[in-house]
Amino acid sequence: MESSSSSSRRRSIAGSSRASSSRARASGKRLASTSARTQSTFRSTAKALCGTSRGSGGDGGDAAGGGGGAGGGVEDCTGAETVFASEVVSHVFGTGQSYGQERFPDIAFGPPKGGGCCGGSTDVVSLGNGGTVTFGFSGNLIVDGPGPDFIVFENAFETSPTTVFAELATVEVSQNGVDWIAFPCTATGAPYGSCAGWHPVLANPDTNILDPTDPEVAGGDAFDLADLELSFARYVRITDRPDLTGASGVFDLDAVAIANASCP
Repeated sequence: MESSSSSSRRRSIAGSSRASSSRARASGKRLASTSARTQSTFRSTAKALCGTSRGSGGDGGDAAGGGGGAGGGVEDCTGAETVFASEVVSHVFGTGQSYGQERFPDIAFGPPKGGGCCGGSTDVVSLGNGGTVTFGFSGNLIVDGPGPDFIVFENAFETSPTTVFAELATVEVSQNGVDWIAFPCTATGAPYGSCAGWHPVLANPDTNILDPTDPEVAGGDAFDLADLELSFARYVRITDRPDLTGASGVFDLDAVAIANASCP
């Protein structure tokens, strides 16, 4: 026969076990809730940036607001926004190479057509020596989120396991189309730091299923707005390095993609 003290101890142990299990479930729910709130905050902030930027122009609008009106903007994405460069704000081709310019701007729109690690794509436009192009994304914004925020694709490729055929350009971003901040591109030898044009492009919707907006798999040169202490950018400007000349001195642009977009 079980004594009353043994029975009490067993009930106490069972109660403690149930309490521990309950605490573990509650802790798991809190962690899940925290993660969900973090993602929700990022999405809400991104959507707010998208809406605010479109309406910040006031009565007449400006380069950043554009929409004019009362200044409150729209709160939801319209569906017209793109995660790939889809509008040319301005461009000036430089001297020298002119490959693909007869197909510009369409050749620079949409996803990249990468040639893989060891072969450069021919779906590109040469900017020419010192040439420059400024892109928009049909109202979409690049926002500072987890990891790199956008990717610039050229047609760099590996010529050996330790050597890359690179053609460099400086990348700048702007929130209003007037004031610009550059990712510093001064290197003359590998590794090329914050220059665009030295990482092979892997994503190509015609040949693989790699996500061209994922910096982890797409290839190309990824940029993080946090490096410039910016929360968002509306425009991207790419300028061929005029100090670099010769066969590898002209930047061949494939595409520009947003990794963290206000309107995904």
